[in-house]
Amino acid sequence: MHINTVCKILAKTFKLPILPRGGFAPVLLIVLFTIYNNNSFAKSPKVPLVVVDKAQTQNVIKQVPLTGTVTSSKVSRLSSEVSGQVSTIKVDIGDRVSKGDTLLQLDNEIEALNLKASQAATQQAREELVEDERRYESGKRLRKQGGISREELEQRQANVKISKAALQKQLAEEQKQQAIVNRHTIKAPFNGVISEKLTEIGEWVDTGKPVLTLIAIDKLQIDYQVPQELYTQINDASQITISLDAIPDKTFEGKIVATVPVSDPDARTFLIRAELDNKEVTITPGMSAQGMLRLSTGLTGVVVSRDAIMRYRDGRIVVWVVRNEGETPKVFEQVVKIGHSFSGKVSIIEGLQAGTTVVVEGNESLKNGQTIRIHSSQ
Repeated sequence: MHINTVCKILAKTFKLPILPRGGFAPVLLIVLFTIYNNNSFAKSPKVPLVVVDKAQTQNVIKQVPLTGTVTSSKVSRLSSEVSGQVSTIKVDIGDRVSKGDTLLQLDNEIEALNLKASQAATQQAREELVEDERRYESGKRLRKQGGISREELEQRQANVKISKAALQKQLAEEQKQQAIVNRHTIKAPFNGVISEKLTEIGEWVDTGKPVLTLIAIDKLQIDYQVPQELYTQINDASQITISLDAIPDKTFEGKIVATVPVSDPDARTFLIRAELDNKEVTITPGMSAQGMLRLSTGLTGVVVSRDAIMRYRDGRIVVWVVRNEGETPKVFEQVVKIGHSFSGKVSIIEGLQAGTTVVVEGNESLKNGQTIRIHSSQ
């Protein structure tokens, strides 16, 4: 068919003006553009693909965010029980020590000499006792032969008792002197890390003056201040999830090991102490730690995935529910009232029943009554 004939048919069909002779080609282009953009020729709109889930009845949990600090179960400011001059310091700040390790030594030269003298006196008392016991045993044999009087034998027996008492007294004196010598040495009372060094070699230390601070690191805990109104809600079933600022990409399950009723009366808070279940996590006292306390409300309600909730600027909070009209699934906007959020879920106070199918993915640009395709995981 000739091009001009085609243009005439199209011009008549779409009621387009016929241009002067030779002007049909532009008219054809206009018509083709009009056909392309005409809705009757355009492709049908794409049906959105969504992921759905069902609203369920579940125990409602309250989540409370907390901020805490890693603390040690044992922090000791070590001091000397005697006065003296510091002669040796075997540790520095940051050193790890084991229970019983020598940390600091005071000059004990005079006390050590006194101990040697006491040990010598003890040895002398022991030998005197041995001699008195020998003379008493000899006296018993002589008495049977009539070689000594009864009074002499009794005197020898009394000398043995006196020598035993003298030895016991001297042993106690030696132990006392040994204790004085020992008090010039400060040892680690538990495994830990030296966090402070408060003296130097050559300084004079008075009795009771702190010289070192030792922090235990084998059983660290995390302290959180909790609002007082939650005190009665914390029990053995309460759980806490812990995240450390030093390890921002991970969370760890914790265990509440202590609840202190009165902590800060001015702030109206109380203290809970938690431990990490994961013993392999490296933490140190002073680190900050975020916590998410999970408390049972004692209530059962309808819950949906947090992804199902849509919030709009006009204040509406909605979920998109799925209904089948015939065999065609469609979505409809449902306004709801929400409650507590916990573990990726949200409780629904009003507007939704358990068992209702809701959209959890692909709900960003849905329209009321729109046909959808449901993604199948099979």
